[in-house]
Amino acid sequence: MTADPQPGRRRRTRLYALTDGRTAASRRGLTMDTVITATADADHGHGSLPTEWREILTMCAPPGGRAVAEIAARMRMRLTPMVLLLGELLERGLIRHRPPLDASETSNVHLLMKIRDNLARL
Repeated sequence: MTADPQPGRRRRTRLYALTDGRTAASRRGLTMDTVITATADADHGHGSLPTEWREILTMCAPPGGRAVAEIAARMRMRLTPMVLLLGELLERGLIRHRPPLDASETSNVHLLMKIRDNLARL
């Protein structure tokens, strides 16, 4: 019996096991700045989902959501396997995605002022 070389750290699942051996996403359009929002609650009826999938659903609970890059960073996973996992969740209807805002939408002065005012209220 060998001791865990790094006590206190959870054992990481091999990436090919998480992605069922997939190397390419079946759906295109998920980039590192795509915003992901869960359509399902991770605690209700999804106990049979892999742990990583439940973590993603919990992390991306509505109304907010998170960017693909942020999800990957929080789960300490590389971007490519994360896109594969998210693609699987998307195919199953457990998440939805929204592309990031265009530059023209983020440079709208009136929109930026509304955001500033709403943040000041918090």
